[in-house]
Amino acid sequence: MRTLSFSLNRRAVRRTAAASLSAAALVAAGLATAAPAGAAVATPAAHHPHVKRLCSAPTKPGMMACNALVRTDIMQHRSLGANATPSGYGPSDLLSAYNLPANGGAGATIAIVDAQDDPNAEADMATYRQQYGLPECSTANGCFSKVAQDGSTNYPSADSGWAGEISLDLDMVSAIAPNAHIILVEANSASMSDLGTSVNEAVSLGAGYVSNSYGGSEDPSDTQADSQYFNHPGVVITASAGDSGYGVEYPAASPNVTAVGGTSLTQDSSSRGWSETVWGSSAGGEGTGSGCSTVEPKPSWQTDTGCSGRTVADVAAVADPATGLAVYDSYQSNGWQVVGGTSASSPIIASVYALAGTPSSGSNPASFPYNNTSALNDVTSGSNGSCDTSYLCNAGQGYDGPTGLGTPNGTAAFTG
Repeated sequence: MRTLSFSLNRRAVRRTAAASLSAAALVAAGLATAAPAGAAVATPAAHHPHVKRLCSAPTKPGMMACNALVRTDIMQHRSLGANATPSGYGPSDLLSAYNLPANGGAGATIAIVDAQDDPNAEADMATYRQQYGLPECSTANGCFSKVAQDGSTNYPSADSGWAGEISLDLDMVSAIAPNAHIILVEANSASMSDLGTSVNEAVSLGAGYVSNSYGGSEDPSDTQADSQYFNHPGVVITASAGDSGYGVEYPAASPNVTAVGGTSLTQDSSSRGWSETVWGSSAGGEGTGSGCSTVEPKPSWQTDTGCSGRTVADVAAVADPATGLAVYDSYQSNGWQVVGGTSASSPIIASVYALAGTPSSGSNPASFPYNNTSALNDVTSGSNGSCDTSYLCNAGQGYDGPTGLGTPNGTAAFTG
């Protein structure tokens, strides 16, 4: 049991009504709307979008919170007309931005670990996949399975916030690795012990790639949790770096996982066609986590000199809700919405690993990107807060805390 007091800064958020705005007004305000089929869908561009956190800040030690934020200034749609597409980035955008192959993931099994139950998980994922022309992934065809942390179908109680997190995770895996098999493991609670037990269950069920989109404050028991839950050589385990700006969360701080930071992703006229900066807010509040662990030792494959312990993050992907992802969630929610947070970047990176191929037996896949940094997009601008050691909270050439070594440019950096 984790014993020290738990504190995660969580900011109150505001909600604005957008229903009465015309399409032209929405564009002028930098907000995304449904677009005709086949047209480019504008990504939300408001610098400080109105969002809400899907999971409340924990009130007890040893509890975790999911790292997902949903836009509240974009109208949700339960269903879309035949000539409309969802707001936010979809699969083709992500594959283009990160130079990834289409129709990947065959032969891989990716697990999503979350707390509580999403009764609509399979149906909502089906809606997302149908919208984007992705192959069926269902219980019926053997592609999808949902289990409780003990491997049974005695699911925990449902929770609307975690259900939104589950939808985000399943949709991101579907977008990046549409031909992979997916296991959703639902922990009985948001405690580290239950979530960690769920990680072990995912691996026992054959998952080679496990995404964890949650985090909590560090404490000395983390090193014990490393050996209990995250010591799975040859298995990819990713974890979100956090959504509260500069600062370190666990399990992202574990040397046994790939810590995933977050970026703002925008389309541009460069040869890549996209650009990225650190996801951070100059006003404080939301932004990717990063920093120097006060608990975890430095792994041998990390060589940055400003932190004597484990440094977060390793790599990054889109997380800014202002440049957010299209997600479908119908459990106590209105359907199509735009979501961000490092809860998005963790399953994206886990899925990129799945595209790259099976890690070698006994390896620590968190080290792979450090062996091929040229196969990553180096993010060189932006900040997620203030820090004494500049690179821990500011982007720059080469390694930095908020985005690690960078974002995927193909799959080469994620092979052993």
